[in-house]
Amino acid sequence: MATHDPDDLTRPTRIKGRGAGSNREGRFEALAKTIEDDGWYRDEEPAPRPRTQVSIERARSIISRNESPDIPFNQSINPYRGCEHGCNYCYARPSHAYLNLSPGLDFETRLFAKTNAAERLRAELAKPSYVCEPITLGANTDAYQPIEREHRITREIVEVLHACRHPLTIITKNALVERDLDLLAPMANEGLVQVFVSIGTLDNRLASTLEPRATAPHRRMQSIENLHVAGVPCGVLVAPIIPAVTDMHIEHVLKQAAANGANIAGYTVLRLPLELKELFREWLDLHVPDRAGHVMSLIRQMRGGRDYDARFGVRMRGEGPYADLIRQRFALACRKLKLGRSRELKLDCSRFVPPRTPSPQGNLF
Repeated sequence: MATHDPDDLTRPTRIKGRGAGSNREGRFEALAKTIEDDGWYRDEEPAPRPRTQVSIERARSIISRNESPDIPFNQSINPYRGCEHGCNYCYARPSHAYLNLSPGLDFETRLFAKTNAAERLRAELAKPSYVCEPITLGANTDAYQPIEREHRITREIVEVLHACRHPLTIITKNALVERDLDLLAPMANEGLVQVFVSIGTLDNRLASTLEPRATAPHRRMQSIENLHVAGVPCGVLVAPIIPAVTDMHIEHVLKQAAANGANIAGYTVLRLPLELKELFREWLDLHVPDRAGHVMSLIRQMRGGRDYDARFGVRMRGEGPYADLIRQRFALACRKLKLGRSRELKLDCSRFVPPRTPSPQGNLF
C-alpha cells in the first residue's frame, strides 16, 4: 500500500515561517520523489513545519575569489551553506543542488556551519603570497542568519579581521549585526568596514512571506540608525526589486534609510537562475495569484523575453524600458536624498598586519 509521508514536501503549499513552498529535486539528483495518498491524509490538514537541521562542515579553505566583472568585490567568506532566512527569491538557492539537496525547503532547513572558519582564515591571511583586499561577508548566504546566535562563526571571523586590521564589507538582513558593534566601531574609525543592510520593502506582511525568518523591515531600518550612531558607515541595498511586487516601494525605502543615517545605496533586480524560476512561480501562485502572470510578463520584458538572462552587466539590472524606468527612479531618488552609490566608498588596505603563523615553540617575542 502506498503511504503519504508528511515530511516529504514536494507539492507546493504555504508553510508558516518558510519561504519555499516545496522541496523539488535539484538538477543533479538521480532519484525523484512522488507523494501517494493512502486515504488517511486530508486536504484541510495543516502542512507540517520542517525543522532546521545544522550539520558541521570542516572547510579546507574559507576565502572565495570572484572574477565576475559586475560584482564590486574580489574576495568573500560564507560561514554557512544554506540560509535560514528562507528568502524565496534568493539567487543562492540553486547552489544547494551541488550538495544533492533541494534548492527549495532543504536550502533553508538543512544548513551547514563551517566551524573552523576562523582557523582557516588565519592560515590564509598568514600566507606570504596573500594580497590584502576587502573581504565581503554575506555575498552568498547571510553571515548573520539566525543560527549565528548559537554558532558565532561570523563573530570569530570578525575578531580575526579586527585583530589583523583587515578591511571588511558586510551585507545582511539581520539586526544581529549590532551584536558586533564593539568590533565594528573601532574598525570604522580606521576606515576598515562598511555595512549594507538589505531592504526590499517596508511592508511587514509582504516581507513575512518573501523572507520569513529575516529581521522585520522596520527593525532593519533601526539597525541602520544604530550603526550610523556608532560611527559605522552604513548603506541600504534595495534588493531584489521585484516588478509589481516590491518596485513600488523603492523611493519609500530609500527615503527612510537616508533619514536613519544611510549614506550610500545600491539595488539589483530579481534574478531567477536554474531551479529558482519554478520556486518563484510557486510563491506567486501561493501568495499573489491574481498578479502572477503580470509579474512574470514584466520580468521577461527585462530579460529579453526569457525568465532569466545570465550575461554579466545585465543579470543584476536587466534591460529594456521597464529596467530603464527602475534605473531612472533609483538614480533620481538617490540624488534628491544625497545618497552615494554602492561603489563609491573605499576601504583602507594599508593597515593590514598578517597574523603570526603558529609555531610549535610558541611566540616568545
